[in-house]
Parts: sequence; C-alpha cells; structure tokens
Amino acid sequence: MNIKYAAISKKGNRTRNEDAFGVTEMLECGRWIGIVCDGLGGHSLGEVASQTVCKSILDYWCMHCAEPDSEGKVADACRTAQTELDRQAAKRGHAEMGTTMVMAAIKDDKVTIAHIGDSRCYLCRPETGMLFQTTDHTELSFGWEIVSRCFLSFHPEKAVPDVVRFGVQPGDRLLLCSDGLYKSMTPDMLRERMLEKKTLEEILDEYDSLCEKYGEDNYTAVVIEICHEKQIVMD
Repeated sequence: MNIKYAAISKKGNRTRNEDAFGVTEMLECGRWIGIVCDGLGGHSLGEVASQTVCKSILDYWCMHCAEPDSEGKVADACRTAQTELDRQAAKRGHAEMGTTMVMAAIKDDKVTIAHIGDSRCYLCRPETGMLFQTTDHTELSFGWEIVSRCFLSFHPEKAVPDVVRFGVQPGDRLLLCSDGLYKSMTPDMLRERMLEKKTLEEILDEYDSLCEKYGEDNYTAVVIEICHEKQIVMD
C-alpha cells in the first residue's frame, strides 16, 4: 500500500512548542510509523521529554524492523523510551519531566495504534465515518482534568500503553494529534474535515486556522491516508 501523510506542529498561544512528532518509513521491510508526543505542562523541560520519547520509539522501531508489530513490541519500545527519559532527566539533575504519546505503525493492511495520555488517534473511512478514537488517560482531581498515564521521569509504572490493531484499506485516513488540536474545535468539526474530499495539506490548513482562532496550546497533527501503490510519499 501507498501511505501519504502531511504534518503540522506549532506553538500556538504559548511561548514555546513542547510537542514533538516524527515519521519513519522503513522501505526495506515495508513498515511505516508515525508518532506525536506532547510535553506535560506543569513539569520542566516538556520539549526535551517529548523529543526524547518520540525519537526513542522511532529508533526502536527501526532497530527491530524485522520483528512483527505487536502489543509486546510496543511495550518494549515504551520501556526503552522510559529508560532514555530517565537518563536524560538524570543528566539534568533528576528533573521531573513527562510527555504523552500516540503512535500508528502500519505494515501491509494492518495498523497498530498505541497511546499513553491524552494525545489521540482517530481512524475514519469514506462512506462509513469515524471508526475508532483512542480513549484519553485522564481523571478529575479537585475539579481539574489531569493526565493519569504518561511518560514521567522515574515513574515507569505510569508509562503503560493501550494498544489496538485494525485492518485498514485504501481510502482510510488516520489522524495523530496532541490535545491542543482537538480541544480547539468540536468533535463534529474535526470529523467532518477528516472525511472531506480534500488533500491532506488542505485538511491541515483548516485545522491550523481553527487552532489559531480558538486554541490556547501547542498543536500538532499528522494526517495519514492509505492508498493503493506500494510506495510511501509525503503529500
């Protein structure tokens, strides 16, 4: 299958961007992986945490290219990322830093979706609509919504991913995004744009406009479309 994608990441109404994203295509083994991480507010060095976890998981996927995608592979990648996060925190005086994570790994006609925290993945199909949405790892504490699962330095017990696997087909679209994106619009607005007969870049332009107008946070999105050809291209 051909995988087209487009991405955006901006600081929005904040002084710096603590989100990170990455895409890696492994042509030699026919694999593709995209990931979005969102550094936790209220903790130091959110941009270091998000970049560290993002890079660690992508590197792990490349190093284990021949290994079939699975829940166990995701768990091993997350443990490796947690170890690297702890190492980076120790280098900085045992700083407490953390990040969310959402990823989609594609091989042939299967996608493996994993997430920790409140960054999301959506899967939609033309003529059918939204097929899947990750469930946020959040809870209320004294009236405030807090992230209950995440990568947090020296707290490996919090970095427990939810993993699902689906069959995909040409025409399917996936969206990986930080909460700064989906909180800038209604669920209907997000879904309708994913299902429009527009290019991925045009979809991102519309999301960008909504986030600039209504958003209060960094926002990052990777939009992916499954096509027929057996090559990987950027839209």
